Amino acid sequence: MLYTLHTARGSHVIDHPVVMGILNCTPDSFYAGSRTEGEAEIARRADEIISEGGAIIDVGGMSTRPGGVDVSEAEEMTRLRRALAVVRRRHPDVLLSVDTFRPAVARMAVEEFGADIINDVSEGGVTSLEGVESLEGAGMFAEVARLGVPYVLMSVQPTLAATLSVFEKKVGRLRELGVRDIILDPGYGFGKTVEANYDILGGQPVIRSLFPDLPLLAGVSRKRMIRLLLGTSPEEALNGTTVANTLAVMNGAAILRVHDVREAVETVKICGCVR
Repeated sequence: MLYTLHTARGSHVIDHPVVMGILNCTPDSFYAGSRTEGEAEIARRADEIISEGGAIIDVGGMSTRPGGVDVSEAEEMTRLRRALAVVRRRHPDVLLSVDTFRPAVARMAVEEFGADIINDVSEGGVTSLEGVESLEGAGMFAEVARLGVPYVLMSVQPTLAATLSVFEKKVGRLRELGVRDIILDPGYGFGKTVEANYDILGGQPVIRSLFPDLPLLAGVSRKRMIRLLLGTSPEEALNGTTVANTLAVMNGAAILRVHDVREAVETVKICGCVR
């Protein structure tokens, strides 16, 4: 496993699985433990991610959970500006990812705060509920190409076969536009049944074999695929998350996107010994 992400601040080598810690500057993310709003809470969470071994901080200003409240572009920008300023001030060298499906928000994050990665949950403008292009996110591919930043392409497709098909088509489109660094995210929990999520988790080696030069990101942390299977709440889903993260790493994930950084770092360390 060896990947290089190219950002405005230089090249960043991923030669073993790394952990991306979630920092939600929102009042309504599905896991209450991940919500931060005031500057002190944002600073505490950023410090926690770094102290526990996180390599990337992923900042989100709008909840994408099922039934989440839609917020305006202006409100999303306001939340992100507050959070990104705090994170950049406290940890200027950390790889900073921004979770958004809006091109204008991505542009703001990169141009004003030097965000290193854009993490797009919309598959470049497709909504997981309707399977159609969103006018808000339709220009994301062109925007990340212009910005020259690594891009997380997340699937909202219902099956492994559909995910592979869309990845092939959209990776080709991103390459045509000149996007250099693409990270693939199977999109656990987005447009998928519980069973399909686990089919894809088991099928990660297929994704890796078809796209060997692209790092794979797995975001299963405390999600419904775990909670519905085990009959737990988000607060009770850490053990199931660790099991799923273990499977994700053993099946080729290069990045784990998580709420619980220390536990994920320990998972990576143990898996590294086995592999």
